[in-house]
Amino acid sequence: MRRVLLTLAALPLLAQTPPHVPRAKEIVYPAPTEVDTATGLRAYIDRYQTDRAALSRYYPSDESPQRLKALRTFNNAWLQTLAKLDFPKLPHDAQVDHVLLNNLIRLDLRRLQQTEDRLNEVLPLLPFAPTIYDLQDNRVRVEPPDSPKIAATLFRLEKEIAGLRKEIPSRKGTTKPATANRAARLTRDLQQTLKDWNTFYNGYDPNFSWWTADPFAKLNKALDAYADDLREKLAGVPKEDKDTIVGDPIGDAALRDELKYEIVPYTPEDLVKIAEKEFAWCDREMLKASRELGFGDDWKKALEHVKTLYVPPGQQPTLIRDQVFEAINFLEQRDLVTIPQYTKDIWRMRMMTPAEQRVNPFFLGGEQIIVSFPTADMTHEAKMMSMRGNNIHFSRATVHHEVIPGHHLQMYMTQRFRPYRRAFYTPFWIEGWALYWEMRLWDLNFPQTPENRIGMLFWRMHRCARILFSLNFHLEKWTAKQCVDFLVDRVGHERENAAAEVRRSFEGNYPPLYQAAYMLGGLQFRALHAELVTTGKMTEKQFHDAILHNGSIPVELVRATLIKQPLQPGFTSTWKFYGPL
Repeated sequence: MRRVLLTLAALPLLAQTPPHVPRAKEIVYPAPTEVDTATGLRAYIDRYQTDRAALSRYYPSDESPQRLKALRTFNNAWLQTLAKLDFPKLPHDAQVDHVLLNNLIRLDLRRLQQTEDRLNEVLPLLPFAPTIYDLQDNRVRVEPPDSPKIAATLFRLEKEIAGLRKEIPSRKGTTKPATANRAARLTRDLQQTLKDWNTFYNGYDPNFSWWTADPFAKLNKALDAYADDLREKLAGVPKEDKDTIVGDPIGDAALRDELKYEIVPYTPEDLVKIAEKEFAWCDREMLKASRELGFGDDWKKALEHVKTLYVPPGQQPTLIRDQVFEAINFLEQRDLVTIPQYTKDIWRMRMMTPAEQRVNPFFLGGEQIIVSFPTADMTHEAKMMSMRGNNIHFSRATVHHEVIPGHHLQMYMTQRFRPYRRAFYTPFWIEGWALYWEMRLWDLNFPQTPENRIGMLFWRMHRCARILFSLNFHLEKWTAKQCVDFLVDRVGHERENAAAEVRRSFEGNYPPLYQAAYMLGGLQFRALHAELVTTGKMTEKQFHDAILHNGSIPVELVRATLIKQPLQPGFTSTWKFYGPL
């Protein structure tokens, strides 16, 4: 017994920790070594994605200067690695991968710079941000906290924010609502960052808790009040207002950066012209359908008629099921694309919740189609908007977009053919493919009645409108309210559905070109169809299958793959898919 006690008494001496060695503030990223490129650059792409994800997890705050610097260093190291490869000796497929990865890295660098620029723009409103980021950075590096010093820092920040709140009236008229709203959002992010930082120590380190409990609680309360003040008093949105859409335009330069990644040769102003031309075609076709229904040139009355053609409560799932198989049968009878039996068997359905319908008033799709229809506890007004916006003919024009040959078939194929290329996800391919099929099915007389055609035309007009309202918003020519009004007046949307669409576009997590990508990507695929199928170089099925087997990549690189176009490392767009403007 005495021997055991002596051993236990000696444990504190044996368990002494070594002296603290501070971790480096900057992570040294090991440059990737060369790998076999005979079958493409998949190993490089997988390595880039894995390492970047690990680095992003290490820095939990998206806007922290430490994270931005680390990712910039990381991307530049990768550009050097790619530059060492003997590009001319790579197989064509590997050259495509090289262009894709180089393009993605350069986009990431541009976006990091945009994030830094936008952070710097609001720093006069958030001078306390660097201190909070430093606290989080020290926590991530597991630096022992100097609790008395930290308590003094928290106390100082709380007083600083109190002073900033008093300055808000003097900033009115000189601060854009979008900038104030961004500052409010970042204040909330910083508040959450501080909560995460505090949770790590609080209770686990009694000395920390003794010193910081009071100043932390007061600082947290101050951040909460400041975020409210920024949104209410500077952005002009009352706290109880859940409907006003502010958004955050990115500007012309950032839009051009995004178009460069998508390998689109047109300017934002060119894309607006394309949308207006496509809108004019829709107008002509809508008038034809309206006249057939006896409404003359008042196509809005014809549209109003179609909106009343909805199914009774409880019958929407059956309608959608039947419309899925109608589209599949149409495609298979004409042998247009390979549809594995498995894809026809595994798709499923769920209903959209009322809360989700505030942001997505229509359908979402993939392996699971998410169907909008009112629930019993929605208001009468909300019920009518949901039923009218998801009527029989609008739905018929949407189901094939979401399931087959649209998103479900796409996702099935991208998970099985070159799955590593999902790293290069682009809405021009994802949404463009589904929109292309709306165009192709129209050409193949899928719509049999004028009501069918109005359903398809409504969505085609909607895609034109998406280009116009999203680009004009990001170019700071339109407000969010003007975007909503445009969808109501020009396309015929229900107002709440239009508001949900705009809210989704500017307050969701969509990249700035996402809404424009539907129509523009569809036009790219249509131009490629004319080049390869109409001329007899490929059959419909060969063409469609080849697209699905090459993954989600910018459409011009789909074209380069199919025609075996000679490539260079700094590949830029040369394909005017819409012709001269």
